[in-house]
Amino acid sequence: MSFLRTNLANIFTLGNLFSGSIGVIQLLEGNYGNAAVCIIISLVLDFFDGFIARLTKTASNLGGQLDSLADMVSFGFLPGVVMYKALESFGYDFMGLMLPFEIKYLAFFITVFSCLRLAIFNIDDEQKYYFKGLNTPSNTVLILGLYYANMENGSFSFLFENPMLLLLLTALSSWLLVSPLKMIAMKFKSMKPADNYPKIALLIGGILLLAVFGTVGIPLAVVYYMVISLIFQKQLR
Repeated sequence: MSFLRTNLANIFTLGNLFSGSIGVIQLLEGNYGNAAVCIIISLVLDFFDGFIARLTKTASNLGGQLDSLADMVSFGFLPGVVMYKALESFGYDFMGLMLPFEIKYLAFFITVFSCLRLAIFNIDDEQKYYFKGLNTPSNTVLILGLYYANMENGSFSFLFENPMLLLLLTALSSWLLVSPLKMIAMKFKSMKPADNYPKIALLIGGILLLAVFGTVGIPLAVVYYMVISLIFQKQLR
């Protein structure tokens, strides 16, 4: 029982890695719906591993390392694969110009910058109550959410029919991951409403977007998250 208590958070972290790995394979096989389920599982496990570690007072250096390594697959490699699939049909053709390589490989700049973002986070003591740059789970929800909505009902077709826009999205996503912009983290310094207005605004707006727009609301909620974070920059500390 002591062993289980000590390692419960790590088990959740490894579950995140396992689910993310399956999600990658599902994407490569064209099963984007199954990949979305895998990411939901990874998101839940990623949230609860830290919560359990704090609750059971079993946080450790090993747990911190495992968390980043698991996130690198679920929220670093997987969004790169999503963009890879989105760019796959364009081959060597970039706006009429034939490149010496298939443009789909440029998708993995998202993976490269996700890795950099996770490494920066690991050595940055400032990011306790806010994130500096877009966190990798939110970036994954944005990229996969756009792809899922397009595959399900053709939403955001203007984006997925244009390789230039997809590459611009890749560049923007990569920059946001390592940008100096402060982003809301759902960690509470106190329970005073005045200290948590950004989080309250985020929760209410996010729920409304999902309720009104359904699947399309998933990536829109991430965009809203970034907008609210920008509005409350001075309060994030």
